[in-house]
Amino acid sequence: MLDRATVATHESNLLDLIGRLVHFESPSTDKSLLDRLADELANLFAAVGTVERIPNDRGGDHLRITVTTAEEPALPPTLALCHYDTVWPVETVARRPFTVEDDRAFGPGAYDMKAGIAMMFAALGGFGPPAPKLRRPLILLITSDEEIGSPASRSLIEATAKQAAHVLVLEPPIEPDGALKTARKGGGAFRITVHGKAAHAGVEPEKGVSAITELAHQILAVNALANPAIGTTVNVGVISGGTRPNVVPAEAWMDVDVRVWTQAEAARIEAGIAALAPVTPGTRLEISGSVRRPPMERTPASAALFAQAQQLAAALGFTISEGSTGGGSDGNFTAAIGIPTLDGLGCPGSGAHAEHEQISRQGLIDRTALLCALLETL
Repeated sequence: MLDRATVATHESNLLDLIGRLVHFESPSTDKSLLDRLADELANLFAAVGTVERIPNDRGGDHLRITVTTAEEPALPPTLALCHYDTVWPVETVARRPFTVEDDRAFGPGAYDMKAGIAMMFAALGGFGPPAPKLRRPLILLITSDEEIGSPASRSLIEATAKQAAHVLVLEPPIEPDGALKTARKGGGAFRITVHGKAAHAGVEPEKGVSAITELAHQILAVNALANPAIGTTVNVGVISGGTRPNVVPAEAWMDVDVRVWTQAEAARIEAGIAALAPVTPGTRLEISGSVRRPPMERTPASAALFAQAQQLAAALGFTISEGSTGGGSDGNFTAAIGIPTLDGLGCPGSGAHAEHEQISRQGLIDRTALLCALLETL
């Protein structure tokens, strides 16, 4: 098993690669910039595996890298998940270029999750020997749309996961302790539109039916579906309606965010929203949305994956813990179809989606060594 000192010999290469990837800006909705980074990644990973580029007319192309092994090639593969899109708009890097200060390195997208891509490249021997001997074949998916809910990559992720023994997700860990993730909330988005009837508010208001008044009733009904005691949250985050103060509003709508720990709660929320009914005579509801990202529930299989990672970390000389988070990742999809999934294996740091986004240099070494150990032993 490679120790941390050996991995540390590649630190400058790791930081250089992370900096290079950060400076390839890759906002989720800009296909030209995403494809430019896909070109770079395809060339990079061609040195360690067989690269397949999967066209995506809805955004950046996805990459599937296959690394075979002579050790036990008949074993089902490990699936590793990375994404190369970020939440940052074009020209962010001009204001906040990649910089290294003491134990920290800063840059938009470095933490979430371009450091994870660099770690995987290092773990596959991309910077030269010594490299770990893979216990089983590896399939690495690097997708382009995780930050917007994986609309184009979800089916690819699920189909690939069905062939795999387990899934490793290179998302950042839970801070401040760097805990790995064995559970994540599922998330959903709904839009509820109320249709009423317009009328002059001063001359003949009785001929109108207020969509805004009905929306107020529906906001209370939606909020009543929450169950904070078990972690089910419902947030009416955006509302809009009406045209002018002197017009009875004919339309109003709300956007709703939902988070749940279990699939049972996801089903309850979906059923509850579907069952909403108008309170005000003359109004009509139009409802769309779903719990698009299923919850990643902790299972005995995912707990066993974590236990193995914990033992490997101890052998390498550091400790790790496990935890859960309200945010989702592509690991939610693989866990929901029953594939053992361990998330949060990326680089420790802080500031995901924030101006102070940063990674820990020591964490980069530690977690790359852990990743190597997992690939050698799982």
